[in-house]
Amino acid sequence: TDMEVGKLIRKLLTRSDATSDTMQKTLGLLFAADRLILMDKIEQLEKENVVVISDRSFYSSLSYQDPQDWIKEINKFAKIPDLVLLLDLDVKKSVERCDGTDEFENEEFLTGVKQNYLDLAGFNDNFKIIDANNGPNKVSSDIKKAVAPLFDICKDCIL
Repeated sequence: TDMEVGKLIRKLLTRSDATSDTMQKTLGLLFAADRLILMDKIEQLEKENVVVISDRSFYSSLSYQDPQDWIKEINKFAKIPDLVLLLDLDVKKSVERCDGTDEFENEEFLTGVKQNYLDLAGFNDNFKIIDANNGPNKVSSDIKKAVAPLFDICKDCIL
């Protein structure tokens, strides 16, 4: 997020020791704290019937970080999304789209992250996998198709 904890996370991710065990645990705690702080705002918006769209959830921590049991424990208060749209993109294409300045933007690492997300999708009914290798029009159509049932409308009614 753009809150103080989110800013600290972004700063720590640029450090040379960002992948060390200690730093990964520190980041895991900070990600969990950031979600907890944001949860009050999300719950208030939901009470007002506002649709909340987020590009991250605790599933991100489960996909990017270890150990899994510990990540689940520190995120036990995290809000579970009603729907997760997993944009499944070929790893090589994903790496090509990265600017290459981040040590997390390499094919080996992203292959593992992708597999972790796909594994989560296999165990969670709220995941919808969208083939992001298709063109933008098809991806957009597939997203509308996945989102429409949440609002009890047809996919063509979504702009």
